[in-house]
Amino acid sequence: MAKHINLTIFKNFFASSSAGGILLLICVIISLTIANTNLADNFENLLATQLGFENSAVQLRYPLQLWINDGLMAIFFLLVGLEIKREIIEGELSSFSHAILPVLAAVGGVIVPACIYSYFNHNETYTSGGWGIPMATDIAFALGILSLLGKKVPSRLKIFLAALAIVDDLMAILVIAIFYSGDLHYNYLIYAGIVLVILIIFNRLRIMNVWFYILPGILMWYFIHHSGIHATIAGVLTALTLPTTPDDTVSPLEKLEHFLGNPVNFIIMPIFAIANTNITFEGGMSQGLLQPLGMGIVLGLFLGKPIGIFTMSWLAVKLKIAKLPKNVDWMHVAGLGLLAGIGFTMSIFIALLSINRPYLQAEAKFAVLIASVFSGLAGYGFLSAYNKKNKAIKDDDDSESDTDIESV
Repeated sequence: MAKHINLTIFKNFFASSSAGGILLLICVIISLTIANTNLADNFENLLATQLGFENSAVQLRYPLQLWINDGLMAIFFLLVGLEIKREIIEGELSSFSHAILPVLAAVGGVIVPACIYSYFNHNETYTSGGWGIPMATDIAFALGILSLLGKKVPSRLKIFLAALAIVDDLMAILVIAIFYSGDLHYNYLIYAGIVLVILIIFNRLRIMNVWFYILPGILMWYFIHHSGIHATIAGVLTALTLPTTPDDTVSPLEKLEHFLGNPVNFIIMPIFAIANTNITFEGGMSQGLLQPLGMGIVLGLFLGKPIGIFTMSWLAVKLKIAKLPKNVDWMHVAGLGLLAGIGFTMSIFIALLSINRPYLQAEAKFAVLIASVFSGLAGYGFLSAYNKKNKAIKDDDDSESDTDIESV
C-alpha cells in the first residue's frame, strides 16, 4: 500500500506543471554543491571527456560538455520550435488579436534589458557582446513558479506568460543565429540548405512519418554545426517543417511535441543545468555584481524585463492595438514581468556563446543566478500579496453585502 502511495506521489509530481521548475532548482543546487567541494576537479574532467568518433570524412568527437550544449540543447530547441509553430498555427499566436499583446510585450522585454546591459558594457572589451544575456526568459522556471500560485492568479495569465516566453525564445534563437555564430563555412551551409529544402518538400507532400523529418534533421545538425552557425538552430528549422493542422486532428508535430515534453523537461534541461551552473564561489565574486557585466545582467533581468513588458503592454492597450486577457489586470502584468526576469537556462546558454573568458563566464552565470532568484521571489511574492489584498477586499465587500441583506 505504501509503495502504491509513493508511486502515486511520484507520478503526480511529474504530471504537475511546476515539476520541471522544481527539478531544475534541485539540479542547480546539486551543481553548485559539486562545484564547491572536492568533487569539482573530477566533475570538470568528466565534462572535458572526449566522446564520439572521427575519421578523414567525419568529425564527431567532442567534449561531453559540447555534446550537452550543442547536441542535447538542439533537442530542446526542437521542442521550442514545435511549440512556436503550434502556437502560430492553432494557439495563442494564431490570430492577430491574440498574438499582438504577448508579441509586443516580448519585444519590450527584449529591447529594454539589452539596452540596460549595453549601457553598462558598451566600452568593455570582453563583455560588450553579451547584450543578449538578459533578453531571455526561462519558460520552465517562470511557468513553474506561476503554477505554484495555483488559482491565486487567473488562468489567462499563465497562457499570456507562456505565449510571451515562446516569442521571447524565438527572438533569442534569431539573436543566436545572427549574432553569436562563428566564422561561416559556406559549403556546409549549402549542404544544410539542401537538407532543409528536402524537409520542406516532405512537408508539401504531406508525409506524416516523423522519421522522414528527424533523420534528415540530424544530418542538418551536423552540417550546421560545421558551418559556424550554432548547431541548436537545426532543431528549430527541423521543427518548422513538421506537418500540423489548425484543428483538433493529432498531427506529426503534436505527436513529437508530446513525446519530447517529458524527456526535455526531466532529462535534458536538468543535465544542462548540472553541467552549466557549476559555479565555484570565490572571494570577491559578489563584488562582480557591481561591475559592468554583473550590473548589466542583474539590472537587465530584474528591472529591464518587467519595465519593458509592462511599458509595451500598457502602450499597446492604450493605443487600442491590443487588450488585456480576461480577468487579468495591470498588477498581474507587473507580477508577470518580474517572473519573466528569470533568465536562467537561456541566459546562461547565451552567456556561454557571447563571452569567451572562463572567469567572466563564471561571473555571468553567477549574475544570472542571482537575478533569476530575485526575480522569481519578487514575482511570486508580488502576485501572492496582490491576491491576498484582492481577496480581503472581496471578503469585505461580501460581508457588507450580507449585512445589507440582513438589514433589509
